Amino acid sequence: MKDLKTHWDEIYRTKQCTELSWYEPMPETSLNFIKDFNLEKDSAILDVGGGDSVLAEFLLAQEYQNLSVLDISDEALECAKARIGDRAGEVNWIQANVTSFQPKEQYDLWHDRAAFHFLTDEADVQKYLEALKKAVKAGGYVLMATFAKNGPESCSELPVKRYGIGELQDLFEEGFRTLGCKNVDHTTPSGEVQSFTFCSFQKRD
Repeated sequence: MKDLKTHWDEIYRTKQCTELSWYEPMPETSLNFIKDFNLEKDSAILDVGGGDSVLAEFLLAQEYQNLSVLDISDEALECAKARIGDRAGEVNWIQANVTSFQPKEQYDLWHDRAAFHFLTDEADVQKYLEALKKAVKAGGYVLMATFAKNGPESCSELPVKRYGIGELQDLFEEGFRTLGCKNVDHTTPSGEVQSFTFCSFQKRD
């Protein structure tokens, strides 16, 4: 069995980002949530599992100045760097498995669209949450998006864990307050509709 890094490197090496099911030409829902946070332009933002997502590009265009993208796949990060081009040096690229991530700084926003739901082992879920709680500043924000309860049961040949709004809220009951949650339908490049759960939280002071 391939390890996770090899698995994801192979996916990003053999497919264009526009072919991947989670691709969206504009991350509209994430951007709308982030707008509501009213972050300063120098706020530290971490996109977890960001890989070859276009979120960093849109945030650069909005003049955010302290962006980091974390992904297990070197291939994904290299694809993103190549696409961004001259401005890639303005982003801090972190190759790491989030379950063993040791944050070297704290962040004003932890963003995760479609990475967390790949953690199906409870021990990995707890490791993720421990890293998140260490990494987010008091008063900082978390934006989580996972497959909803009626979403796919697997993705990219891996099983996923689906979450309803209440289940995501329960994970952040201690130490965070819920700001807003919604279900969003995402249309994949192949035309399939996938249901996502989005929730935003703020870490208590």
